[in-house]
Amino acid sequence: MNKAETQYPVQSGSTFAKGMFIGGLLGAAAALLFAPKPGRELRSDLSDKMTSVTDKTKDYAAVVGTKTKDVASVVGAKASDLAKTVTAKTSDVANTVAESKDNVASTAKQASEEVMEEAAKADKDIMKTAAKAAQEANDEINTVSRS
Repeated sequence: MNKAETQYPVQSGSTFAKGMFIGGLLGAAAALLFAPKPGRELRSDLSDKMTSVTDKTKDYAAVVGTKTKDVASVVGAKASDLAKTVTAKTSDVANTVAESKDNVASTAKQASEEVMEEAAKADKDIMKTAAKAAQEANDEINTVSRS
């Protein structure tokens, strides 16, 4: 920023509008004061202008109030909709997690049962093989003893 920018910062639009409004009022008052009119007529004109300005200010305030209420209701509705959406999505995620947990548990149980079955089969096969080997060894011992 240069020196001029720091000394004379840019005013916002609302500050400018306020300045124009006040300047307009001062200009109108000065024009009325310097106009060639008698005192009674001048006071009447000033009173009329002040009444007019007061009425316009009230009208603007009513419009601003109405617009503010409208914006507040729209914002409230949007916030409510957003809260409902977030709640629904959170519920969906929770349901999905619960279903996934159940699926994983079911899959693990099924895999465990399959491993147990395979282990039992392998145990039976080992027992059969061992029994057969023992029978063959016994037969061989008997054959060797008879000879």
